[in-house]
Amino acid sequence: MFLADKASDDGSGIWCSKGTIQRHTELGESTVKRTISDFLKEGILIETGRRPCKNGFTVIHRIVLARVMALESMAEPDEGTGSTVDPVQPEPGTGSTMDGVRGPRWTPNHPKTIHKPPTRKRAEAAAVEDERFEKIWAAYPKDRQRGKAACLARIAEAVKEGVDPDHLLRAVKAYAAESEGFTRSKVCFSDNWFADRRWQRFLDTLAEEQRAQTTLTADHHARLAAWVRDRNPMCKHITAPQVTALLAAGLVTDGQLRAAGLAG
Repeated sequence: MFLADKASDDGSGIWCSKGTIQRHTELGESTVKRTISDFLKEGILIETGRRPCKNGFTVIHRIVLARVMALESMAEPDEGTGSTVDPVQPEPGTGSTMDGVRGPRWTPNHPKTIHKPPTRKRAEAAAVEDERFEKIWAAYPKDRQRGKAACLARIAEAVKEGVDPDHLLRAVKAYAAESEGFTRSKVCFSDNWFADRRWQRFLDTLAEEQRAQTTLTADHHARLAAWVRDRNPMCKHITAPQVTALLAAGLVTDGQLRAAGLAG
């Protein structure tokens, strides 16, 4: 993505040093060298010349667009393909043949599929989800935000795996608070932060805190249940929500609550 950003529309004119790539992508030197070497071997990149610089020269690269287009797509398939028109021509019409001139080979639209329009319910759900993702993105330190589309895609990927968006938002806010006051170079770029799943550390801490809170709550309810069974005078301090929680957990019965002076 970084090389593509530096390239012209036809993929040419990439002349940035490996050190520059390292600084902007926050990758290691060996990773950058290995990746460029792999791209060259796979034919995704080719060398087109050299540009003099103070340390000697910088190799000029070009992205081979045809090779990139031939790669397998990583995009998620659309939900539902709509209805298929039958019969369907494999190619668009060829135009008039009286003068021997064929029409255009391809149309700008897919020739075989008519996509279903989104329902109002799906559209509203997508809008709510997008708004939550935007909040997560917006919570990241402003001066280190980069690659918004890629970050939103990573956020959507995490949520699809089962991560609670609210927990992810708390993780981003926790990182922003933790890194506040750091020099700019010490704060990770957002695209790398989400790509490396660095939010996982904060989610693990949150899960541990929740487990500890669950244990404390369970211990507290066990103590309250013992009061009820023993008809302890301390039962007068048990609240209605606590009574409901004790019943739901099966720690006491209606009869025990009545005997302790609490409504069942």
